[in-house]
Amino acid sequence: MAIGIDIGGTNLRAARISGAGEILKRVAEQSAPDPELVLGRIADMVRLLDTPEVAAIGVGVPGRVDARRGAVLSGGYVDLASVALQQRLESMAGKPVVLDNDCNMALVAEMALGAAAGHDNIVMFTIGTGIGGAVAQNRQIMRGRATAGQLGHISVDANGEICACGRRGCVETTSSGTALGRHIARAGLGPGISVDQLFARDAAGDGTTRGILEAWAKPLRAAIDSVVAMFDPDLVLLGGGLGRAAHRALAYAPALAPWYQCKVEPAKLGDDAGVIGAGLQALKAKAGTPSPRRAVLVNGIPASGKGTVSRGIADRMGWPLLALDTVKNPFLEILGGADREFNRTLGRASYQAIWSVVGEAPAGVTFVVDAWFGFQPRDVLEDHLRKAGVERTAEIWCHAPGEVLAERYRARLDQRPAGHPGAAYIPELIELAKRAEPLRRGPLFDVDTTQPVDFDAITAWLRSAMEG
Repeated sequence: MAIGIDIGGTNLRAARISGAGEILKRVAEQSAPDPELVLGRIADMVRLLDTPEVAAIGVGVPGRVDARRGAVLSGGYVDLASVALQQRLESMAGKPVVLDNDCNMALVAEMALGAAAGHDNIVMFTIGTGIGGAVAQNRQIMRGRATAGQLGHISVDANGEICACGRRGCVETTSSGTALGRHIARAGLGPGISVDQLFARDAAGDGTTRGILEAWAKPLRAAIDSVVAMFDPDLVLLGGGLGRAAHRALAYAPALAPWYQCKVEPAKLGDDAGVIGAGLQALKAKAGTPSPRRAVLVNGIPASGKGTVSRGIADRMGWPLLALDTVKNPFLEILGGADREFNRTLGRASYQAIWSVVGEAPAGVTFVVDAWFGFQPRDVLEDHLRKAGVERTAEIWCHAPGEVLAERYRARLDQRPAGHPGAAYIPELIELAKRAEPLRRGPLFDVDTTQPVDFDAITAWLRSAMEG
């Protein structure tokens, strides 16, 4: 699941979204011009919607957004450029956050589940407090350098109203919900009149309301003709809270230029498009970000019990196990034995082979690696980890007194292939037990193998350590 958030100039909407785009739970708050207040309300909505199943959060933001960097560059009625929205929300929620322009998010939803399903090239205007825009070619959102698709800032009157962007006569100043309020006020009608009442009055022959609707619709038609000339889309969608009303109002401003014709339809998902698209985008981004390779380093000198611990972890966690002896012993069996120097050389090659296998595995795999990591310099291990793409490790340190290790080693002499050190190695093993130490590379769990191994404690610790 994901949480989708749609930031508007009037309302803040949020919903928990399934992978299929179904809204499972929704909440809403009033918007505000103060970015810190908006951020606080968003955090409150996330807390109401969050569950362990929520994998990511998507946020549709009005204005210019660099989705690749997760940065809000500017806004209009709600300007969040100053609040480091992605980083602060990730810190509050503890989950990855994806940002994009709010209209881009709405178009993603309409392509997946709404009026743009089955179309490849779509232009969308969202009509609300302001006007948002989005363009898709071959079902991919167009971004240009970062912020392509700001269709609300198509100029329709070079001498018109000053826009929040700093220019004059953008279609947002003439055909948004805010602009409709200005048209109504200039016509001398009260602020309480709704757009549905305007249509009803016009149907009854009220010339004043006809003028309001024409003033609202004609600049929008000019903007639509411009994007049709630029992009030659399959479909133009009108979404947002006033999308259906704007589509209806276009009857007062029919397309005139025969070159620039395209079907114009109302979006189907209404106010839900923003939260659905944001949730779907968050899940897509989460799925497209591979988890790092990880390794559990089960460390200990020979006979320390690390083989038993390694197998127990692999069995319980379902992670593949790579052990130094598992790689090395078949070579010793086929070769029929080797002297100690060759055995060491074969150990180094086997060690390298283990990390080569790890490096060829898909991203996101966690390996259990059983070895005495002290037999090679630390920088050799670090180089292997870097080349294998291992980004996280946890260490299980297995140990026992030298005398115990000596008895274990002696008991298994007849089970080891020729080429392994024999009984003459035992005094050396006892001395090694006195000075051997863990790597202390990342999280460390200590296992005294003279005691029963508490695999429940180990696996619980590993789940925390490898995710932390």
